[in-house]
Amino acid sequence: MTALQFFWFFLIGLLFSGFFFLEGFDYGVGMSVQTLAHNEREKDQIVHTIGPVWDGNEVWLLTAGGAMFASFPYWYSTLFSGYYLILFFILVGLIIRGVSFEFRSRVPAHQKNIWNWTLTIGSFMVPFFLGVMFISMIQGMPIGKDGNMTAHFTDYINVFSVVGGIAVVLLTYLHGLNFIALKTSGAIRERARNYAQLAYWVLYVGLVVFALLLIFQTDFIQVHPVGTLALLVVIVALTVLAHVASFKGAELTAFLASGLTLVAVVVLLFQGLFPRVMISSIDPAYDLLIENSSSTPYTLTVMSIVAITLVPFVLAYTAWSYYIFRKRITLPAVGASEGY
Repeated sequence: MTALQFFWFFLIGLLFSGFFFLEGFDYGVGMSVQTLAHNEREKDQIVHTIGPVWDGNEVWLLTAGGAMFASFPYWYSTLFSGYYLILFFILVGLIIRGVSFEFRSRVPAHQKNIWNWTLTIGSFMVPFFLGVMFISMIQGMPIGKDGNMTAHFTDYINVFSVVGGIAVVLLTYLHGLNFIALKTSGAIRERARNYAQLAYWVLYVGLVVFALLLIFQTDFIQVHPVGTLALLVVIVALTVLAHVASFKGAELTAFLASGLTLVAVVVLLFQGLFPRVMISSIDPAYDLLIENSSSTPYTLTVMSIVAITLVPFVLAYTAWSYYIFRKRITLPAVGASEGY
């Protein structure tokens, strides 16, 4: 394995980490529209918290997919062909979620509820099916010698993958609640904090089940015992920190901790895969490795130069946009329901 191959494996993991940190609270906010708000004005208030940033956050997912396509074409081809239906459901969720932002602000009041539901459903579908995809992937899929995946329903949908999908949904929902508490004022702020305080007790149970399944359903403990156990401890510690912070009213701490919990989950999955990118359940000899799934050294070199040059500007712009829209959203400010 060369340094450039490792760099791009690391960068793809970093892109997915950024996606789940930033877009994760978007999904939580979307799910909160129908589960947290009591009236249409509160729903508008919730949506306005992510109005200026949600589409920019989705770029992280597109960039991660594009980076995978260019740097690890064999990984990309096996993953995207083998998970065609799962990715189709993810795409459907992204589409109905995206159009609902525009439609709910432009239709008559009596028609808004359908777009509130599509926003909530789409915001649930994407993290759930992403969780199903990643968890089934680390379990191992029936990948043959030629790199083709011939999977059946139970390879995709099983106890572990469903638990993983629900865990990702719950983590993003809590991340969204923490963001709402950070970005709003009034009754919705207090309600978001109260919901989060209760939901964390459910998450503790989910994390225990997830950790047990990870230990017994994957080879992570055999391949990377220290790293796997250390990251599980980090995930639990960050969850407790976010929970305690929500009780103390430390909203920024709770938000950062819930976001870093999602990042830690991504790191856990990528370090467990290393030095593989796809695990074959048929024969370990058919695993796709970093060293034999990447593009040519020339391609990786050119891509590295472009990435190192442009990424700092993208990060600076992202930070600037969040700084510009840093103020809390108040209820009267969105009473007209215009825009997002």
